[in-house]
Amino acid sequence: MNEHKTNGVPSLSAWIDGVGVITPGLPDWPTAREVLRGEQAFVRAASLLPVPTLLPAAERRRASRVVKLSLGIGLEAAAQAGADVASLTTVFCASGADGHNCHALCEQLATEDRQISPTRFHNSVHNAAAGYWGIATHSMAPCQVICAYDASMGAGLLDALAQVVCDQQPVLLVAYDSEYPEPLHSKRDTPDCGGVALLLSPTRSERSLASLRVTPTTDAADTLADAGLESLRQQIPALRALPLLQRLATGVAGPVCLDYLAPMQLMVDLQPC
Repeated sequence: MNEHKTNGVPSLSAWIDGVGVITPGLPDWPTAREVLRGEQAFVRAASLLPVPTLLPAAERRRASRVVKLSLGIGLEAAAQAGADVASLTTVFCASGADGHNCHALCEQLATEDRQISPTRFHNSVHNAAAGYWGIATHSMAPCQVICAYDASMGAGLLDALAQVVCDQQPVLLVAYDSEYPEPLHSKRDTPDCGGVALLLSPTRSERSLASLRVTPTTDAADTLADAGLESLRQQIPALRALPLLQRLATGVAGPVCLDYLAPMQLMVDLQPC
């Protein structure tokens, strides 16, 4: 990890009570933790998406890859924290929406029959994953859905932390991204879907893993020594969080810098419990 200097500006802070991960080669947080610690070699493989069993049968059949992904990581983080998913405030963030659904819509619109199926249409909106989360968990709690292109993870983290600080309530951050088939893939070469979820709380509990404090900086973002993991960090915007997860996995206190809206980056001071 790079060494960073502090800049004395106001910060946002919270406790991490749960983590969820699904990426190519990392199907869950326990596996990711071993790989990020260097205890297990990283082997790239297709992302494994869980069956969304919480959804009713009709919605389960219509669930897209990003819905399965976001539900999987969100539920993993919430379970680790012992949180009631029906009452959790949530922040969903992604650089795009559902790449495969977008591709199918474009294919349909390029034909003479331009009638779009209702399923395709309602899965095309940016907040589709958040909507399915509400259906699955019966949640009526506040939900934000954010897009900031490659800075979406950082934008979601700031929004979630602001709500934790202002409302003094736990917030579940769900950051996810999806691949596009060709020909869009040649313009947006995300290789597979992947995401990270963090359950952030205003107070420490027996389940807390670490505290984090975020301030803006102009330092360069941290990179990962493993070429395969660094490739994921660069190619899947939601995985800009990987350097933070590596520090959390290794239990090493200190700062880590995450990509945001250049030249501004996010300095995260992590203090494991």
